[in-house]
Amino acid sequence: MDTRRLRSVAMIAVFDIGGPLLAYNLLRSNGFSTVAALVLSGLFPVVGMIIGFIGHRRVDAVGALVLAGIVVGAILGLVSHNPKLVLDEGSVSTGVFGLICLGSLATDKPMMYRFALEFMGPDTERGREFADLRQYNEFRRAFVVITVVWGAAYLVEAAARVLIVQETSAGTALAVSKVLPYAVAGVLIAWTVGYGRYQKRQGERIAAEGAAAAEAAEAAEAAEGAGAAKDAGGAEDVGTTSEADAGGSHQG
Repeated sequence: MDTRRLRSVAMIAVFDIGGPLLAYNLLRSNGFSTVAALVLSGLFPVVGMIIGFIGHRRVDAVGALVLAGIVVGAILGLVSHNPKLVLDEGSVSTGVFGLICLGSLATDKPMMYRFALEFMGPDTERGREFADLRQYNEFRRAFVVITVVWGAAYLVEAAARVLIVQETSAGTALAVSKVLPYAVAGVLIAWTVGYGRYQKRQGERIAAEGAAAAEAAEAAEAAEGAGAAKDAGGAEDVGTTSEADAGGSHQG
């Protein structure tokens, strides 16, 4: 595992999962209310985003959406003193992302295509090669399918998180809300990689069949041309023979 990936895993473990859970339990054991403990434990992801911003010098759309959800959830929780509203902030951002994915299908560039291009870098050689593939119908259709699956999955996740918040304790809901997004993302990434490989094999098979058909057509055309030339040569021989016979008869 390279250093950058190891750093990303450590950031997730500390600021997105381990830190908030540990902070919540410590605060609750020291007499803080459920709402206060949830709001304060939510500072860990915010700190993680700030560190990411400092490192990359930019805030991506998903990070901004998550940050907005945390802020809204904290405000609602403090005003209403209802911990469930604090916990539901993750469901809001997840559901909104799912809707954005499905809504992007109305455009010519589905959301997951845009994410893939952004990840590769639109100005890099790899990004330009990736963008050039949009000329193929199969490529565009594949990203429509991928975006539908991701959008639907995130809407289901949002609904599941709301149900868990409503039916379980704050501690359990917090733990689930920190782990579930990564589990869902892991499954979706694995499916996307597998689906991408399947589509690549299909494309290679279609290309191979097309090449074979083109070669067969070329061979048939060449054979037809050779047959026509042979027939023409035979006709010429017959004509020559007839002329010779006619000449012999005239001399006789």
